Amino acid sequence: MKPLPLKTVVFRLSSIGDIVLSSPLLRVMRAAVGKDARIDFVVRKEYADLVRYNHHLSVVHEYDPASGFDGLKNLSKQLYDEHYDLALDIHDSIRTKFMRVACRAKDVVVVDKRKMERWLLINLKRNAYDDHLSVAERYIETLQKFGIQNDGKGLEIFIPDSTLFEISGKMASMQLNQFEKVIGLCPGSKHFTKRWQKEKFAEVVVSAAKEFHAKVLLFGGSDEKQDCDFVARNIQTALGEKSVHNFAGELSLLESAAALEFCDVVLTNDSGLMHLAAAKQKKIVALFGSTSREFGFAPYGTEAVIVENNNLDCRPCTHIGRKSCPKEHFKCMVDISVDEVYGAVKKFLS
Repeated sequence: MKPLPLKTVVFRLSSIGDIVLSSPLLRVMRAAVGKDARIDFVVRKEYADLVRYNHHLSVVHEYDPASGFDGLKNLSKQLYDEHYDLALDIHDSIRTKFMRVACRAKDVVVVDKRKMERWLLINLKRNAYDDHLSVAERYIETLQKFGIQNDGKGLEIFIPDSTLFEISGKMASMQLNQFEKVIGLCPGSKHFTKRWQKEKFAEVVVSAAKEFHAKVLLFGGSDEKQDCDFVARNIQTALGEKSVHNFAGELSLLESAAALEFCDVVLTNDSGLMHLAAAKQKKIVALFGSTSREFGFAPYGTEAVIVENNNLDCRPCTHIGRKSCPKEHFKCMVDISVDEVYGAVKKFLS
């Protein structure tokens, strides 16, 4: 096997989970080439913080979608001028294909996204997956010809000390030591068919907080604030204001990751925040609706329970999520009971 080249550019533009899942790849690459080699990363501007502080990277190139085709060409010219030995595309989109060709690297490797297996499972419900690898492992698989192997150390997220200090101060002000447990709750997700009902989230955490004298911390982006507000109000009504804090819309991605560190268990939909919790090695209860673990996005490298409805012949209907249920019954989420989810949360808190 030939050695891994000493100057590599990695392409993964989005999204949160996919970028976090690339962290084991970057770690094993750095271990293989040593501290003096170049490993660069190309990412969309809004997700750059997820890799900006990664100790294994040399340079982070930010792509701004608002810059249009001119921006794409300018970035491609910068990459061409670097004269990379290897272009590693673990995204394989139209934009990354353009850039990986334009940079004229000596060698090009592209991730196998199992597109045929995915199509068969979604459209014909035929499971042709034969390996059940996580996406994190599929990324590492792209470098097999260089002898690169997984180190089994799971996901990583690098957070600057200033952010850790700031979040530690916020947590200290909440006097978490007055509670026996802390429950992290992430009730949002980009796509509707990946969201369990917010009423059920509220019911589960109210019961868990009562039984285990727990504080509930809610996480989400600004677009998820409405659902998080609903859950927070329900918890406050049942247990009082001190029992919950709603961080939705308040924290950056790295601040959210730092705050998740304080949780004993994280209850979440299949979302980017789920992968941030996995990167902090948190115990996770994850709800999967229209998607399936075969696609490789289960919580990786940590203790986790996936709660899903396996009694449907229409599931999975997508690999990324949908705006609405194509069958109009949404049984993949509606039929998941509060008791089943509470049992999984209780297992981790006991």
